[in-house]
Amino acid sequence: MSDQDPKPTPSGLPAAVAAYTMWGLLPLYLILVNSVPPFEFVGWRIIWTLPLCLIIVAFRKQFGEVAAALRCRKTMLTLLASSMLIAVNWLAYIWAIQNGYVYAGSLGYYINPLFNVLLGTLLLGEKLSRRQWIAVGFAASGVATLAAGAVTTLWISLTLAISFGTYGLLRKQVAVGSLSGLTIESTILLLPAAAIAFYYAGLPQGSAFTKDVTLSVYIMLGGVVTAVPLLLFAVAARRMDYSSLGFIQFLAPTLVFLLGLFVFKEELKPVQLACFILIWIALALFVWDLWSRRKKPVPAKI
Repeated sequence: MSDQDPKPTPSGLPAAVAAYTMWGLLPLYLILVNSVPPFEFVGWRIIWTLPLCLIIVAFRKQFGEVAAALRCRKTMLTLLASSMLIAVNWLAYIWAIQNGYVYAGSLGYYINPLFNVLLGTLLLGEKLSRRQWIAVGFAASGVATLAAGAVTTLWISLTLAISFGTYGLLRKQVAVGSLSGLTIESTILLLPAAAIAFYYAGLPQGSAFTKDVTLSVYIMLGGVVTAVPLLLFAVAARRMDYSSLGFIQFLAPTLVFLLGLFVFKEELKPVQLACFILIWIALALFVWDLWSRRKKPVPAKI
């Protein structure tokens, strides 16, 4: 038997942190395209995501993997469902930010980790330690506190949490790489996206893409800000426990929360501040537990 240690599996942590940081800062980008109707922007976002994916697929010579996925009925059905979920998620989030519901968007992605934990424990057989369950309790208390003061916008938060949580679960289960999967999802959504763009082009005000050169460039950048974090997320989802991935997601809504406070200048209510504190207590407990388990010495093999 070889004395060499097996090659370690790459960690999904860096990809997860990068993806959630980009998502947390996304409202800053949405300010630049605030004049574009949400439905039209989602259409253009899909249209400009696909060419970028195809370029990367060609560069990495992965068309064979894409073709194999296209021939698998189960994979295609799963990607059909995941493409619908991510489109709903995009639309709800863009609408929330454009209409001034930044905290509702933040709350949605605070609920999402709890939904991930629920999916991970009930459907994937993942186990949480006692300390992690205490963290879940604090997080649930924070979300419940904030939800009690935001009933009228809770539908936004729940739509975001459930759509993205289920999307991540499907992408974790499907037997296709992150890039190939996103390419196929974008292809599935291309026809409805083109129909949306054509519809807005026929309206009296015309398409937002042809109104201004600068705005058109910003719209095209939607492909980059869509593809890159989704690819990073898909990589992380395949390499990490889904429950752990869910708690790292607290990074994104925290950034959104801070943007709402300091950039969008939304009023910070006492109930929102209480939720913010409880969520960070939960995150601190979870990170402490993960760190403690990493520090434990591995028993020597005889």
